[in-house]
Amino acid sequence: MAKLFEPLKIRDVEFRNRIVVSPMCEYSSIDGFASDWHLVHLGSRAVGGAGLIFTEAIAVSPEGRISPSDLGIWKDEHIDFLKRIVTFLHDHGAVAGTQLAHAGRKASVDAPWRGGKELSIEEGGWGTVAPSSVPFKHGDRHPHELTREEIKKVVSDFKDAATRAFKCGFKVLEIHAAHGYLINEFFSPHSNLRTDEYGGSFENRIRVLSEIIEAVQSVWPKENPLFVRISATEWNENAWNIDDSVKLAKILMEKGVDLIDCSSGGNVYKAKIELGPMYQVPFAEKIKKESGIMTGAVGLITTAQECEDILQSGKADMIFLARQMLRDPYFPLHAAKELGVDVKWPDQYLRAKQ
Repeated sequence: MAKLFEPLKIRDVEFRNRIVVSPMCEYSSIDGFASDWHLVHLGSRAVGGAGLIFTEAIAVSPEGRISPSDLGIWKDEHIDFLKRIVTFLHDHGAVAGTQLAHAGRKASVDAPWRGGKELSIEEGGWGTVAPSSVPFKHGDRHPHELTREEIKKVVSDFKDAATRAFKCGFKVLEIHAAHGYLINEFFSPHSNLRTDEYGGSFENRIRVLSEIIEAVQSVWPKENPLFVRISATEWNENAWNIDDSVKLAKILMEKGVDLIDCSSGGNVYKAKIELGPMYQVPFAEKIKKESGIMTGAVGLITTAQECEDILQSGKADMIFLARQMLRDPYFPLHAAKELGVDVKWPDQYLRAKQ
């Protein structure tokens, strides 16, 4: 059998294949609530055969949203509709996962199709927070530098969000520590100028993530996997790089993290990113080989054969697909046919299988 369609078990959770629907912002929520859009969007990927389906990044606090239209999990009222979505995903053979996130200094912006500009308070935006009062780009408001007490509140927000995620029925939790959002901002000397225990040395700059992991693990079941998404490099000199990521991966493995979702960039404005097919796969490969932790490959992976080659060559353990899953919700069914694997189709679709 093609490796892409070999089941994978992590802790007590088994995935029917190695295909992951990567977290993708939908900008379709009001006050953080999921809606019929999310049910249909995520549900169609379960019907389409994906092994693991993540919601978009789900904000742990109102100020942690990227935009006013982001999904949230900061209050108990968010649980019911998310639970409905989770139930549908599980009923159709997929594993439901969610990604806990705080946007930090990159919060309070409009949806991309409305220009993505920073929103003023009058336009429905809010004051942003960060490790240091350094804006993402020239012209942005300066974010508020978090105090120690406010950092403790952020850690507590992640813990409470993990509790709600479990009540929703999610089986996989991913902590978003990439793309220039709050946790990633602590990692980088470009955005973290602190001189206390949260800044300066490598150990200090990863402290927030360590504290969040420990808080989440205190409420997240040991039988359920815990992933972390990182930006493996900032694509910039004198910044976070792949060697830092390998060092971090070794620490996260010791802490009980199961898989590193290997993305890149997002924290340095106008960084020169070397885009191309599978351009981030080497990061997943290096982290996996040098730390021993499982990795997920992501980034301009578009064909079944690319997925299979990555897995067969041992460069990653799972394939995270984003835009390709937007183009084709049934990519797993089509990939199985291309790779000569007979997979189960939904009964309602059987007449179209041949």
